Amino acid sequence: MSKSVKLEGSCHCGAVKFSLMSKTIYPFMRCYCSICRKTEGGGGYSINLGGDAKTLKISGKEHVKIYHAKVKNPEDKRAHTSAGERHFCQECGSALWLFSPEWPELVHPFASAIDTPLPTPPDHVHIMLEFKAPWVEPQIKKGDKKFDRYPKESLAEWHERHGF
Repeated sequence: MSKSVKLEGSCHCGAVKFSLMSKTIYPFMRCYCSICRKTEGGGGYSINLGGDAKTLKISGKEHVKIYHAKVKNPEDKRAHTSAGERHFCQECGSALWLFSPEWPELVHPFASAIDTPLPTPPDHVHIMLEFKAPWVEPQIKKGDKKFDRYPKESLAEWHERHGF
């Protein structure tokens, strides 16, 4: 695995700035679920990265709010509240990062909030296509992988497979 890179990010209005260390800096995975699309993805999908949670530093923390999404898959009778914490700026609404207590060592900043230049990925993984909005036309290119839900390959494994 490659060395860690410092990523710096912010909200649109500048009230919140943050930084963290990451070994998975290629924005390759596009999520089309309704939660990501409605809270972060103007193009019908969102992209998040992986980072080391213990390195997360935040300026303007008093402007950060947390949203716990309601999750309901077609096979579920009821929706449940996600343990995932979607952090956003209360001033401008910018999506910043996702933290889940299921993986306390990780934080997932949204690529759209990152100010550090990110590398262009050689291919993309399109996930949660089962839940995409009818108006969304995924730009799936040759070499891209697509999944109705989640792939087995993690962010770290994708980066390792590509030699990053």
